[in-house]
Amino acid sequence: MAGINAVKAADFDKALQIGRPPNVVKLFPNSKALIVSGKFIDIAMLAKGNAITMAANGRNSFVIRGALKAAQRANAALIIEIAKSEGGANAYCAVNYWNIARIVDATCNELGITIPVAVHADHYGLKSEQDVAAAKTEIPSIFEAGLTSIAIDASHMPDDKNLLANLELNSFIPPWAGLETEVGEIKGKEGLSTVGEASFLIQGLNAHGIFPNWIALNNGTTHGIEASDKGIQIDLTAQIHEALTKYKVSGAQHGTSGNNSDRLREIAAKTRTTKANVATALQMISWGLEVNDYGNAQLDDKGNFIKVKDQGVTEAVWSEMVSYAQEQGWQGGNYKKLNLPFENKLLGQPADIRNRMASRVEDFIYNMLVNVLNTSDTAPLAVAAILDAGSYDADPKADRIEDPAEWTPEKIVARAAGIESNKGPEGDFDD
Repeated sequence: MAGINAVKAADFDKALQIGRPPNVVKLFPNSKALIVSGKFIDIAMLAKGNAITMAANGRNSFVIRGALKAAQRANAALIIEIAKSEGGANAYCAVNYWNIARIVDATCNELGITIPVAVHADHYGLKSEQDVAAAKTEIPSIFEAGLTSIAIDASHMPDDKNLLANLELNSFIPPWAGLETEVGEIKGKEGLSTVGEASFLIQGLNAHGIFPNWIALNNGTTHGIEASDKGIQIDLTAQIHEALTKYKVSGAQHGTSGNNSDRLREIAAKTRTTKANVATALQMISWGLEVNDYGNAQLDDKGNFIKVKDQGVTEAVWSEMVSYAQEQGWQGGNYKKLNLPFENKLLGQPADIRNRMASRVEDFIYNMLVNVLNTSDTAPLAVAAILDAGSYDADPKADRIEDPAEWTPEKIVARAAGIESNKGPEGDFDD
């Protein structure tokens, strides 16, 4: 049963005193929300073993509320995140990089949430050198707004430019922050990541004293609504994680919504994955749509989403949302674009409707945390890690074992030319 090893009050108070990073303390000086570095969430999952926390994409405030309540019930450490496409400068969600920490902090204080939570900038996408230049201003602004973890995603670029972008931007990321890196765009069965690509990226970072908490791969999943039954390529993931063992990097699983519970249990048991992103499923659940056991929205024989009566938003609001989507020509996964124009209307619904939206998310996430991802009772492990560190920062999991002289920019370009890989089709694979 989750929660039997709840965090002791004295330990929580001490962790609150020493475990919140400086940006969080500055923004929320009187807060009782234990917003911490993503490093500690990763450490907690490794301490339990074969455990993965959900990284819940907070596309709306109801998802954030439900996720926090579920983690509290499960006594589980949690990540709340938003991606650049969802909440960056060209956002399709009202929740964004610059307000998500405030929403998390306020919700934690309102509900008395005491589990540790990291606030993560997911998929900080970089597709060109111009994006890298702009990131030098934007990334500091994200941390000034209270985020505690970031995913530098230059996977859209060739391997050498991916690594070089990670190196160039690292000094703009606080050293205490959780760090994710990515190799291979999330394209489903196309352009699967290889051991060579992943090793190149992690070795090059290691040579320069950069030790990511997580690496994300293209291991067979897609963002959005998953039509395929293939999903995560478990053997491929395990093979890559095994090759990276000495670098002590954990896995971040993207596209989790499209995979059934048995496959997710297997990824927890057989790989070094400690973070699983869930986005589309939580959005659909909050709205009241019919989903299968792993959150994939179901369609009727005409290809339309099925609204469950008296669940999620009101029937009248859902009718408005459908009409608006039809006017815009949005179908399937593009319903995600409804988040921004409808957030305020959803917040203006009666309290019982708002509560049932969040509760539906809570129940789904609780089940995943406890019965699928093995995340229950990891909150005390994260708190223990903070107390052991005596700080808001944790020591790196790895040591530098690569020679920086062998990873100069010129040698990086030369090394990358020898990597055998198939990047898959061209296209826009953001979500």
